[in-house]
Amino acid sequence: MAKHPLISQSVPSIARKIISNEELFARETREEERPTMAQPASVKTKKPARKKASSVSKPPAWNLSDLYESPKSPKITADLKKASRESKAFQKRYQGCLAKLSGKALGKAIAEYEVITERLYKAMSYAQLLHAAHVSDPEITRFYQSMHEQITDISTDTLFFTLELNRLSDAVLKKQLKDSKAAKYQPWIRDVRVYRPYQLSDELEKFVHEKSVTGRSSWIRLYDETLAALRFPLKGKSLTLSEVLNLMSHKNASQRKAAAQVLGKVLGENLRVFTLITNTLAKDKEIEDSWRQYPHPIASRNLSNQVEDDVVNALTKAVKASYPNLAHRYYGLKARWFGVRKLDYWDRNAPVPGQAERSYTWPEAKELVLDAYGRFAAPMADIANTFFDGRWIDATPRPGKESGAFSHGTVPSVHPYILMNFYGKSRDVMTLAHELGHGVHQVLSGDQGTLMADTPLTTAETASVFGEMLTFRAILDHEKNAQRRKFLLAGKVEDMLNTVVRQIAFHEFEQQVHGERHKGELSAERLGKIWMQVQKDSLGPAIKFDKDYANYWAYIPHFIHSPFYVYAYAFGDCLVNSLYDVFQSGHPKFQQKYLDLLRAGGTKRHKELLAPFGLNAGDPKFWHRGLNVISGFINELEDVS
Repeated sequence: MAKHPLISQSVPSIARKIISNEELFARETREEERPTMAQPASVKTKKPARKKASSVSKPPAWNLSDLYESPKSPKITADLKKASRESKAFQKRYQGCLAKLSGKALGKAIAEYEVITERLYKAMSYAQLLHAAHVSDPEITRFYQSMHEQITDISTDTLFFTLELNRLSDAVLKKQLKDSKAAKYQPWIRDVRVYRPYQLSDELEKFVHEKSVTGRSSWIRLYDETLAALRFPLKGKSLTLSEVLNLMSHKNASQRKAAAQVLGKVLGENLRVFTLITNTLAKDKEIEDSWRQYPHPIASRNLSNQVEDDVVNALTKAVKASYPNLAHRYYGLKARWFGVRKLDYWDRNAPVPGQAERSYTWPEAKELVLDAYGRFAAPMADIANTFFDGRWIDATPRPGKESGAFSHGTVPSVHPYILMNFYGKSRDVMTLAHELGHGVHQVLSGDQGTLMADTPLTTAETASVFGEMLTFRAILDHEKNAQRRKFLLAGKVEDMLNTVVRQIAFHEFEQQVHGERHKGELSAERLGKIWMQVQKDSLGPAIKFDKDYANYWAYIPHFIHSPFYVYAYAFGDCLVNSLYDVFQSGHPKFQQKYLDLLRAGGTKRHKELLAPFGLNAGDPKFWHRGLNVISGFINELEDVS
């Protein structure tokens, strides 16, 4: 899921969508590593009924021509000119008139707004995808910034629409929604109007919107370009961030140590700019939150995630209470496997002693994921396979490319695109399974249309984490060798700890940083101290850190792109664990209900989505049910150790 900063934290307008990183992609830079799983035994599976894709030995680069042929394509200019004309005509036709419209006319107006929105999304999606694959290319960067500025200017003409929609009285809107044309968009209207209490005057909203290109988004661009330009000298080579992160799970301890230390060293050398960016964006958020009268720093994120404060608090409380039973217990166990009292932090995700490192080819990774999807539900494998046939995936590592992974839903009239970096490790197979889950979700929800296809972050992680679980279970269920099963379980536990425990620790880091920022600027040393404390609390006494690890907060992009994004990973993982538990219990018509959940897009809230499965995220037992899955895996590891 990557993108660009939230410039309007109250109104889900075209402007907000275009500039908001977290809503265009589902970025998956889940900190420094994903664990390496063991080599499975020969997994014999029933092939899903789908068209056989041609095999390619190397990971592909994507083909963006379904959006535009090139940055110089005349179709881009034509689309922007058309969007500009349509936006001006839309403003002339509807501004100041919404309260007087019939329900049918309001439905027609929203449909027109949706067409304009999709045209602008398509152009901006192309620019963002191109930039993500070539962050260090100055010409592409200029094109990206130019597109950003042009689309911001064009969308100013439609900015009034959601603002005015929020000023409609409940009585007037209730009458309008009796017409089927307007009622079609009721979920979108509902989500727009939750921001009513935090909406500024039209003049201020316009000011925030127009100034965004030189404000928050520019700081994020500086962060992205600085990170992409970093080089890490290691054994005579100059490595990219993606390459040095890949070495963090190398089978050789000296390689892991060298990679970890050079990462901390280079981040430390650039800490001044990262500290400035972090402080500036935290202050920027504080100022806007104050004007909008949000009660606390995370309030706007919870609102956009369509999740109640008490649900997030229940999740956070449950995970923190489980630190000793999960992370502390597992890393103590792993330290014993290594024959030490404490693990160096660079060994936290190291291969388990005795584990044979396994390399996967791209065709092997593809077939492994598609087979797992197909055994669960053939339509999922069929959709996932189109990403390979259509070259909708960019998996080739290269300098200047973003180091994380995401699935960008672009627009319903085209299709999603996936970016990742495939090195042939098992964690890359899991990343592929994860991003394809997002991609399948985005394809299925596309029928809801541009305004209602997107899901909030909390439920956006459902299909991705579920896809990982399907792939992992496919491997585990066919593994009978006790030792290899141990390695598989250890890898999965580490992945789940990175997704749940680590992300809640990151959430705690953000809470403290934003909580302290209103008192004054935080020094690099203070940021490092907060970081180290949350790491020690979450990972426990079996992990040993050095001073360079205090710099690691600086390269976590979610802190910059999408404040308070990270708890969505823990939410999604615990949700999927509970869902999978329901699936394994033989819940009737589970696959059909699951696909219906994905098709719903943003039309339903989490309570509505989970109700068919008998689940409720508002119940504290829900979170413990998900956490118990991780605990159960650790129990099994202790039994075989």
